[in-house]
Amino acid sequence: MNALKGGLAKLGIIKSIEKISDHKDISMNEELYNNIDIWKDLYKGYHEPFHKIKYHTIEGQKERKMDTLMMAKTVSAEMASLVFNEKCEISISDESLSEFIDDVFKKNKFYKKYQDHLEYNFAMGGAVVKPYVKDDKMMLSFVTADCFIPLAWNNDTITEAVFPSEFKKNNKKYTHLEWHVWEGSTYLIKNEVYESSGGDDLGVKVALENFFPGLEEEVRITALSKPIFSYIKPNTANNVDTQSPLGISIYANAMDTMKAIDTAFDSFHREFRLGKKRIIVPAQMVKTVVDNETGQMHRYFDASDETYEAFKYREDEENIKDISVELRVDEHIAGINALLNLFAMQTGFSAGTFSFDGQSVKTATEVVSENSKTFKSKKSHETIIEAGLQEVIESIVAVAQLYGLYKAPADYEVTVTFDDSIVEDNAAEQSRQIQLITNKLQSRKRAIMNIHGLGDDEALELIKEINEENATANAESVDFFGTGNNNGGGN
Repeated sequence: MNALKGGLAKLGIIKSIEKISDHKDISMNEELYNNIDIWKDLYKGYHEPFHKIKYHTIEGQKERKMDTLMMAKTVSAEMASLVFNEKCEISISDESLSEFIDDVFKKNKFYKKYQDHLEYNFAMGGAVVKPYVKDDKMMLSFVTADCFIPLAWNNDTITEAVFPSEFKKNNKKYTHLEWHVWEGSTYLIKNEVYESSGGDDLGVKVALENFFPGLEEEVRITALSKPIFSYIKPNTANNVDTQSPLGISIYANAMDTMKAIDTAFDSFHREFRLGKKRIIVPAQMVKTVVDNETGQMHRYFDASDETYEAFKYREDEENIKDISVELRVDEHIAGINALLNLFAMQTGFSAGTFSFDGQSVKTATEVVSENSKTFKSKKSHETIIEAGLQEVIESIVAVAQLYGLYKAPADYEVTVTFDDSIVEDNAAEQSRQIQLITNKLQSRKRAIMNIHGLGDDEALELIKEINEENATANAESVDFFGTGNNNGGGN
């Protein structure tokens, strides 16, 4: 039947769908998805219009790949690690639910996978987490932006979507479409498979059971109030399609700079290749001679040695000349660093975050102040990531209750605490507060509140405890908080 459908499609009796955007139920902005493909190429390190170079030699036209600093990968990984890492804490008010979610996260290696897909999110403009049940176990599916097409949304909340995924079998391409749509108050999940022999076209619809035995074509759910997928995106306005709920890459508006960086880096490498040491020798000295005694062939200079170049001199001149050129190393490094500063600002980082030392790109590790562009970008992205994590947990709870794996409480609260240790380390803050007290610019209570993150009453209680512990201190010893005194008693 599948072969017959394919034949009828070729004859035009059954219409083959040329592109996924031609599907009657899918409305998508092709320009935006073309950009996602470009962002994905740059993340992988090769985008043909950028990195395929054609050049001419005396042997004709040749091609080569431009060297790249892989800044798309670097900037995505750096932002992902700043926003979400192993120090990020997800707290749930209900202890039983917290244990259930922790178990699901542990079995799905959630923290590692989520950070990976958070990196893909910053690179390609979005990512999706979708829970499902397999063999009575809660599983989590992670989807990249190129495999997610929104169908309906309310403001920026996507309510319906289709998830396309491609696979190959017997030299044919197949596309699995998983639909998540609403029919009134019923949540409908549909599964379809399309076959294509040509390559780029979607093809014709074929039997699902041939590829996914046991997977139902339609599943209708009436006990849901929200979609069971969670979409996140970088907190950057979409200037490719202002009407779309989808996000854009954090380097979407820095592609010209990225091309300039790779051009400068490629030139830096070629400076060494083209500026290598060369010695000019007379052409008549680079020749083969025969040893009359042994009959063996001898050369004055090895013709395969790249150091020597044969040149035709005047007959009366047989000098050997060194024409080594001066390398412009410092100029290249300065140029690359200037471009890296511009790139950092365009992608949400402070100038100076990235630097090139002639061997590789270094990332700044110094303290980040609360007024820096890096910190502001981090806090901005955390707003969407926190909402996304809360939606993931809500989706897990909904699916778990649907399949009878867990009965959640009616009311619970999810709190996400991100790691802000990059802002200022504790030792630096303590030293600053002590300096303020010494110069009588800060009260003891305020200093303790800032250092320990306490409220007024808690700070006063801590001061009282410190005073009591220091009641027996030496009469001459007075600490920076003024807890010691000349009478040996507490204040």
